[in-house]
Amino acid sequence: MARHHAAHTAAIKLITKRQWMRLGAGVTVIAAVIGIGFASRGFYSQPTAVASSDSTEISAYSATNMEGIEVSRDTVRKAISEGQGGATANTSYVTVSINGDSRIVLGENFTTVKSVLEAGNITLEPTDTVTPALDQPVDESTTITITRADATIETSDEEIPFNTVEKQDDTLAEGTTKVETEGVNGVVESTNLVTRNGSTVVSTSTIAKYVKTAPVDKVVLVGTKKAAAKSTGSSSSNSGSSSSASIGTTAPVGEMQQWAHDYLLSNGYSESDFTATVFIISHESGWQVNSSNPSSGAYGLPQALPGSKMAAFGDDWRTNYQTQLKWFFNYCNSRYGSIQGAYSFWLSHKWY
Repeated sequence: MARHHAAHTAAIKLITKRQWMRLGAGVTVIAAVIGIGFASRGFYSQPTAVASSDSTEISAYSATNMEGIEVSRDTVRKAISEGQGGATANTSYVTVSINGDSRIVLGENFTTVKSVLEAGNITLEPTDTVTPALDQPVDESTTITITRADATIETSDEEIPFNTVEKQDDTLAEGTTKVETEGVNGVVESTNLVTRNGSTVVSTSTIAKYVKTAPVDKVVLVGTKKAAAKSTGSSSSNSGSSSSASIGTTAPVGEMQQWAHDYLLSNGYSESDFTATVFIISHESGWQVNSSNPSSGAYGLPQALPGSKMAAFGDDWRTNYQTQLKWFFNYCNSRYGSIQGAYSFWLSHKWY
């Protein structure tokens, strides 16, 4: 997991391999290079009913708006060769574009177009066309293009709630508080692939997300200065150190944060560890379980690279926030010695 914010193009909604077998018979896959149709009826076992309420959200989340910046093959290959995010010598990648929005799929031992789509958990709709054909070989120069009929790209904004962090300050009288920074909600822009039948919306898939504005924590200083300390010169000279050194105590927002808070404290961690967790996850994925970074292939709340690493903590790693967070805690401890160690690294490098 490294440099998750290098670029932010679109991501395609994910499914499990089992869900592939549920897609409709009769999908026509067209190989544009040779100009003939490729029938893929045998690739699917049963049709998929599409309801008007269908909505799947998969995101590419970043604290920086990198819209319009493209990632070159050299950039991706360099990152892989450096082992960023746990990439190995066997890691390769292929670009997949759906209705003009692209993502990069990382994996090992890619053979055909079909193998790339399976590795990326990319859904094919019954009316999709794919080039090259599913059985065509691929390499890192290949771009797989999926064209989705009767679909338009639309964007929408949503807010990311801010957290409230309390920090002790020995320059303030005990029992008093002071708001150091007002909280500001962040803003995520979603890019949605909307399919319609006439004026009726058949399905909506969020294929990309990025943060237009990162949330700003509300920071409240809590006074700890004793009345007798007013006459102690040495105390005054060092008054700012404890406040600046303290990471603070964060109030949980939402179910996932509450679970993370309770889990950490019940397993010997501290409030500061939770504060560090909230900061990293908020900037890496915005607490969205299915967040998928198209430029690196990083996935989930902690932006594990590849996401399948989290399977060590549960087969439900794609959708279970608890599984993802347990992997995150272990990763921080094993790589940085602690969650706060990972936090310090993130502050210096803007990735971890």
